[in-house]
Amino acid sequence: MQQRPVFRPPTPTETPLPPRGPRLTAAAPTPRAPLPVTRPLTPNEFNTALVHLYRGEVTRANTWRMRLDGTTNWAVLTTGATLSFAFSSPSNTPVMILLNSLLIMFFLFIEARRYRFYDLWRTRVRVMETEFFADMLAPQPGADDGKEHWRELLAKDLIEPHFNISLLEAMGRRLRRNYLWIFALLALSWVIKVGIHPTMATTFNEFYRRAAVGPLPSWFIFLFGAFFNTSLFIMAFFSRQIANGGGEVLSRDEARDKMGTGIE
Repeated sequence: MQQRPVFRPPTPTETPLPPRGPRLTAAAPTPRAPLPVTRPLTPNEFNTALVHLYRGEVTRANTWRMRLDGTTNWAVLTTGATLSFAFSSPSNTPVMILLNSLLIMFFLFIEARRYRFYDLWRTRVRVMETEFFADMLAPQPGADDGKEHWRELLAKDLIEPHFNISLLEAMGRRLRRNYLWIFALLALSWVIKVGIHPTMATTFNEFYRRAAVGPLPSWFIFLFGAFFNTSLFIMAFFSRQIANGGGEVLSRDEARDKMGTGIE
């Protein structure tokens, strides 16, 4: 009867046999072929590329501009619904108007963030309009003397995008354009609601007592309202003094300055 082979581990003095089968070796890395040198663009190719870039930036600016209208519509709709509910019955509480003011403040913050993106794209659009297209219609020799060329400004902004307006300035600008009137309407509506519901207040003391909200005394509500609305007016007009440049439509120099001095 044939005996089965018994495995015997090698002793330390024996050399282990090489593994059977083909021997695998690591392939040498293939050197990467150098990138081809880009030839200079012809004038027609440059004009075509810049026109496509302009169209893309206009599309971006229009998209973010429509988003601004979205948050403004939210603020108008919520304000209308809140005032309709508050004045629909004398028993309805005026607290909804105060809560709606805080909600509108949140909408203002969202719209200011969106406005910063819109301002980024529209600044690029204005630079191309004032430097490229305007120069095609009416050439101005020596307009870039002593200044950084507009193509260099645009290239830097494409490589390292940066905001051209601070969040405070964006909030102040949107506040002056739309939201200041909404906050003023809410404040006036709160005064009217407290004064006429549930009955017409005949004295200031009666009006003062009605301003209390649950455990919050009247003096706290008046102090909070004065602080809130005063802060809005300060933001609206103080941000105008620190504006980083221009209004809604930028001139040639304003577009250059905004793109050259970005804000993180």
